[in-house]
Amino acid sequence: MSPEAHHAEYIAEFIDGPLEGDTEKRALVDGKQEPEITMMALVDGLESMFWYYEVDTRDVQGELHARYTFNAPESDPSVSDDDQKLDAV
Repeated sequence: MSPEAHHAEYIAEFIDGPLEGDTEKRALVDGKQEPEITMMALVDGLESMFWYYEVDTRDVQGELHARYTFNAPESDPSVSDDDQKLDAV
């Protein structure tokens, strides 16, 4: 990795919610990691938007890592209405 690329990217780590355990290499915006990230995923074949907020950052072997936590109230449901009805029974 070139020195320029090293300072232009970071690793986003999703620590909970529907994307728990996933990581993604992202571009720094104005030299900084994003304080919030919107991710799109399929839930029962429908696109759902998930909001994540930055918790903290750390350096891992010279690479910036930012941890993000799931914001359920601002996100689309992570299970379908049919699954929610089954859980309520």
